[in-house]
Amino acid sequence: MADRFRVTLAQLNPTVGDLAGNAAKARAAWEEGRKAGADLVALPEMFITGYNTQDLVMKPAFHTAAIAEVEKLAADCADGPALAIGSPWVEGAQLYNAYLILKGGKIASRSLKHHLPNETVFDEVRIFEAGPLGGPYSVGSTRIGSPICEDGWHEDVAETLAETGAEFLLIPNGSPYYRNKMEVRFNHMVARAVETHLPVIYLNMVGGQDDQVFDGGSFVLHPGGALALQMPVFDEAYAHLDLKRTDDGWRAVEGEKAHLPDEWEQDYRVMVESLRDYMGKTGFRKVLLGLSGGVDSAIVAAIAVDALGAENVRCVMLPSEYTSRESLEDAEAVAKALGVHYDYVPISEGRAAITNTLAPLFEGMEPGLAEENIQSRLRGLLLMAMSNKFGEMLLTTGNKSEVAVGYATIYGDMSGGYNPIKDLYKTRVFETCRWRNANHRPWMKGPEGEVIRPNVIDKPPSAELREDQKDSDSLPDYPVLDAILDILVDQDGSISDCVAAGFERDTAKRVEHLVYISEYKRFQSAPGARLTRRAFWLDRRYPIVNRWRDPS
Repeated sequence: MADRFRVTLAQLNPTVGDLAGNAAKARAAWEEGRKAGADLVALPEMFITGYNTQDLVMKPAFHTAAIAEVEKLAADCADGPALAIGSPWVEGAQLYNAYLILKGGKIASRSLKHHLPNETVFDEVRIFEAGPLGGPYSVGSTRIGSPICEDGWHEDVAETLAETGAEFLLIPNGSPYYRNKMEVRFNHMVARAVETHLPVIYLNMVGGQDDQVFDGGSFVLHPGGALALQMPVFDEAYAHLDLKRTDDGWRAVEGEKAHLPDEWEQDYRVMVESLRDYMGKTGFRKVLLGLSGGVDSAIVAAIAVDALGAENVRCVMLPSEYTSRESLEDAEAVAKALGVHYDYVPISEGRAAITNTLAPLFEGMEPGLAEENIQSRLRGLLLMAMSNKFGEMLLTTGNKSEVAVGYATIYGDMSGGYNPIKDLYKTRVFETCRWRNANHRPWMKGPEGEVIRPNVIDKPPSAELREDQKDSDSLPDYPVLDAILDILVDQDGSISDCVAAGFERDTAKRVEHLVYISEYKRFQSAPGARLTRRAFWLDRRYPIVNRWRDPS
């Protein structure tokens, strides 16, 4: 019996629906493993289709084509190491989430996912059938157990594999980022290592898909739970892991341990990578956005430059008579610091034309919200016209606080294709700006140093749609608002919870009301980077028509 086994771990970035492209990445990984003398090359969950496929994978033509691509891959990779790859799988009339082992030119064995996640962004219960608890598969004389993603979070699958002869666990994942998720993963995987007394290999994918970013961070644990190898977060990478047979079973040979950044850096990286992959995977190369002189558009501009490069970012100032000299200077300073193309397009003439057109209908009525929103919608019209003319995707710039309470104009500043800060509360926007000014990393395409001048961060926020307007005229101060939203949205808490935390009941009720009546806006809003377990979209699905209010 062999006393050494080498696994090439391929932490790669697939694209949903690009079957041929994903297969090409798998072949390249197999070649890397073959050159390194691997016994097995391992890829993440559902790699051939990309992940999360949602309902696409239920389309018979699609999953049939995916399985055919895997069969072709098996034939191409017949002479060399075994190849393990995530794929849909059909038995009878049932569709499964499977992990397929390719050896000798064919699909030699498969594991079927048993625990189907049905929370946060996942609803696999309605897509796949649950596979039975099964045993390990063999590669040469070595028996390997592969709980698939969610299966690794439950003890029964791993214990069944250990009891039926698995010598180590290889767990393929499609696990998207949320803040501090690595700690959750470690805790679950340590539990599996301790329970089974086996080495645990946790293999995750990287890359953006719609709102989700798969953050990689693959790792290997010794049987007691100690860390043996840590791959980087967010980057495509290979690791050649050696396991050796001892009197106590297989043990992982110590490998490199990549540094894991703090939550501020990881959040910012997610916003950059999500935009970069959303652009690259949909075919866009350039973006534009309205640069107001405020903090939200400034951080979105920085994210866009770091993701795409300054040459691919257009910033547009669209001032009205309410735009302050301070905002004009701040916007221009941010544009110059980032090195982007900067356009100055006043809206006063267009606004006057619209106001005059509506004057007969509005005669005798006091100016108010309708007139304010004309400005926002005119800006949206002009930005979308530029988007069409120049072939540049428009970015929206509303933070999570505004998205939550509807402090944004539908068909106005909500117009656009993607929102990098959709899941970032306003108070975190301020701190993220400060973090970016103080930090630079090799994965950023933007310049080092201060790119957002301090005045942009420190001045009172304002939409500047009327004289002397401040956000605090309409909303609680952001530290209060964000704390209440964290309770109501992120923690699914109650009005009583808000009061217990020290907030006025009337203030909490007002915020709750704004959250519920703004659902129709979120339903029509652009997708954006997911940073938390309660991001607006798949994580939190509420009815638009809803008269319920918390009576507590």
